[in-house]
Amino acid sequence: MENKKVMLSGIQPSGDLHLGNYLGAIKNWAARAEEFDCYYFMADMHTITVRQNPADLRRRTLEQLAQYIACGLDPEKNTLFIQSHVPAHAELGWVLNCYTMFGELSRMTQFKDKSAKHKDNINGGLFTYPALMAADILLYQPDFVPVGEDQKQHVELTRNIVQRFNGIYGDVFKMPEPYIPKAGARVMGLTTPDSKMSKSIPEGCVFLMEKPEDIQRKFKRAITDSDTENCVRYDPQNKPGVANLMNIYSAVTGKSFEEIEQEFAGQGYGKFKPAVGDAVVEVLRPIREEAQRILADKAYLEKVYTEGAQKASYVAGKTLRKVYKKIGFVAR
Repeated sequence: MENKKVMLSGIQPSGDLHLGNYLGAIKNWAARAEEFDCYYFMADMHTITVRQNPADLRRRTLEQLAQYIACGLDPEKNTLFIQSHVPAHAELGWVLNCYTMFGELSRMTQFKDKSAKHKDNINGGLFTYPALMAADILLYQPDFVPVGEDQKQHVELTRNIVQRFNGIYGDVFKMPEPYIPKAGARVMGLTTPDSKMSKSIPEGCVFLMEKPEDIQRKFKRAITDSDTENCVRYDPQNKPGVANLMNIYSAVTGKSFEEIEQEFAGQGYGKFKPAVGDAVVEVLRPIREEAQRILADKAYLEKVYTEGAQKASYVAGKTLRKVYKKIGFVAR
């Protein structure tokens, strides 16, 4: 059996997943398992650089795991685990701290951004977490790391660390390549069609676990346009609100913009907005119901994350033992 290339991705359980996450990324993940050996982890250790409510963090971690499975990430085909359940992440994180330069960390834009937002809590973890992120990646010797624009800098830093470490100790880490995922639909906020859908603006954001009536209400209130034309036409420049709704409708129904324009010819926004809401409700219904079923089955969820952590620990442990030997630690 040929060895698949390895792909790894960690996502912070810092908020509820929404339609933009699903149509923009998660929807495409299930298909990756055919091509890659995939590791997905809930990056709970990264969340605590900002103060968290402990009960909320536990709840969100498990909800996010359940939602991933409901979105098609089969635990039989993907390794799904919780970061803090694999101690090798923290252990290698410390080692890589000692091979990451102060100047490199101080150039990280996310550190600057988060420091500005959390002036009362500029802690050491906020500064050094890119070294933990490098450990997250390198433990599994992945070929690819899916990255958005905001994470490219961290993958570049990881590659610098690999070069530095391998330059001293030989061929220890595989050089990971950034993987730019096949673009999903770019979903903008229902109340802010000029910026991406974000959980920070809840009235314009559709969450995967939301009730159908709440989703429908948000679509009915969605911003269309200030013109009096009241016509469903794809014109992102002049009609960004309508274009966003057409993007969403196209992504959930598979219809082209031409077909959508024909379907709603002469009907206006009053008919169009609820129709988009209905289509989204039907796409999210099975995900929500399956996630609720999984969350209710605590034994199953525990089995998934326990087995995932065991598999991840086995792979991560091999890398960590190699690193410890190279740097001169006595074998356990």
